[in-house]
Amino acid sequence: MALQTTNNIWHNGNLIPWDKAQIHVMSHVVHYGSAVFEGIRCYAQPNGAGVFRLHEHMARMLDSAKIYRMPVPYTVDQLCAAAVEVVEANGVAPCYLRPIAFRGYGEVGVNPLKNPVEVYIANFPWGKYVSGNDGADVCVSSWNRLAPNTMPSLAKASANYMNSQLIRMEAEVNGYSEGIALDVNGYLSEGSGENLFLVRGGVLYTTPLANSVLSGITRNSVLTLARELGIEIVEQALPREMLYIADEAFFTGTAAEVTHLRSVDRILVGDGTMGPVTTALHEEFFALVNGLKPDRHNWLTPVNVKVAEPVGA
Repeated sequence: MALQTTNNIWHNGNLIPWDKAQIHVMSHVVHYGSAVFEGIRCYAQPNGAGVFRLHEHMARMLDSAKIYRMPVPYTVDQLCAAAVEVVEANGVAPCYLRPIAFRGYGEVGVNPLKNPVEVYIANFPWGKYVSGNDGADVCVSSWNRLAPNTMPSLAKASANYMNSQLIRMEAEVNGYSEGIALDVNGYLSEGSGENLFLVRGGVLYTTPLANSVLSGITRNSVLTLARELGIEIVEQALPREMLYIADEAFFTGTAAEVTHLRSVDRILVGDGTMGPVTTALHEEFFALVNGLKPDRHNWLTPVNVKVAEPVGA
C-alpha cells in the first residue's frame, strides 16, 4: 500500500513540512537500526475522532527507549500532546500515527551513546493491513522469532523488524497474507507484526510474553474485552499443531486490529469463517473504537478533526 502523505510532521517540539522531515545518510539509525517506534490508530467517532490508547502507546515507546539506553527528552504526556497536535494540524482522521525516536547524526561506531536522539511523529491515512476480506490465509514461517537474551522482544525496536520482514516476505512470495513465527523452542510466537489468538472448545488461548512476543496493546485490549464477555482465557506456551485443530484463530495489532484467520498452511481453521468468539470480540472492539458504545475504559483520546462518519470493520 502506497504511503499517503500529509502536510506536517512533529519533530523535536515543532511542526515541520512533510518533505522537510529528512535525516543525514550517516545517521546512526541508518547503519544500525537504532530506533524505537509505535503504531497508533485514530478512529472516526460520531462527533469527531479519537486516538486509541495513546497514553499506553507512548509509555511503551519510552519503555523501549529505556531498554536501549536511549534518553528521550519528552514525557508521556508531552508525546501524547504532540500526537494530538499533529493530527489536528493535518486534519486527517481516521488515520495511523507513527511516533519514532532514533539515534541521529554523530559518531558512526556501533556505540550509540554520543549520538543525539531525534523524535518525530507523523500521521497519515492507512486502511486494512492483513489482506483477505473473508479471513487471512497464513502460513507457519521457516524463520523463528528472536531467542531470549539476544534482542529484547518487549522493546518495539526497528531492528527487530528485520526478522519481521523475513517472515512477511516469505509468506507473500509463497501466496500467503502473513506468516506465523515459532519461538526458539518451537512453540507458537506471533505474526510478523501481530499477536496471535486461538480458540478451542470456547476457550481463548494466546501465547505469553515469554514466547518472544511483543506486549501488544491491542492484545491487552482484547484480553480485557474477553474477560468482560465472560470468555475463559488461557495464556500458555502453545505447540504448532494447535493451529490446525483450533476452532478459530485471529491476529491482533494496531495495524491488523482484529483479523480472523481463514486457514493456516492451507488447512482451514474450523470451517474457515469467523467463529462466535472471534465475532464477539471483533464486534465489541469496533463498537468501542468507532464510538458506537461508550468508551468505558477511557481508551480514546479526543482530537478536534472533522470526519464524515465512522469507518467500520
